[in-house]
Amino acid sequence: METINKTIYDYSIKNRKNEEIPLSKYKGKVLIIVNTATKCGFTSQYTELEKIYEKYNEKGLEIIDIPCNQFQDQAPESDDEIHEFCSLKYKTKFDQMKKCDVNGENEIPLYTFLKEKKNFDGWGYSLKGFGMWMVSKLFSSSYKKDNDIRWNFTKFVVDKEGNVVKRFEPTNSMEEVEDCVKKLLE
Repeated sequence: METINKTIYDYSIKNRKNEEIPLSKYKGKVLIIVNTATKCGFTSQYTELEKIYEKYNEKGLEIIDIPCNQFQDQAPESDDEIHEFCSLKYKTKFDQMKKCDVNGENEIPLYTFLKEKKNFDGWGYSLKGFGMWMVSKLFSSSYKKDNDIRWNFTKFVVDKEGNVVKRFEPTNSMEEVEDCVKKLLE
């Protein structure tokens, strides 16, 4: 699908009740779009995402949480079970959308667009980054040759005009994510 002349507002996503939510409803907002899982080593990032949400939601931040079960079956629950898990364990107030694919033949068009706008740029130079590099090499020797989502908790930050400004891998610090959001809200 051609995405060159499209904006984030040309897409929609289904919520956990299977209702179509046009992203145009978020015009003028800063967005964090994140693929998540409930049984991942990065699941604790829900705590930091919720802190960022609480701190900046009234200033114009929205989080679009898209559960995904494509990475080692780490989100096997139903959409409602995922929502219950997040709201009870991590006290999230942002909603979880319908679980969907972010890579492959069944990936949702939104992720095709996001990946075309911001490339995979490596895991960074942290211990977690090195660990993810090792895991990636186990699954594919050509892992760095495409822009697929590599793992759960990859975050895309979108500015108030709908431009995809940054892609954060799960190994990036949440402070970096917050700094990006804060600058976009100023």
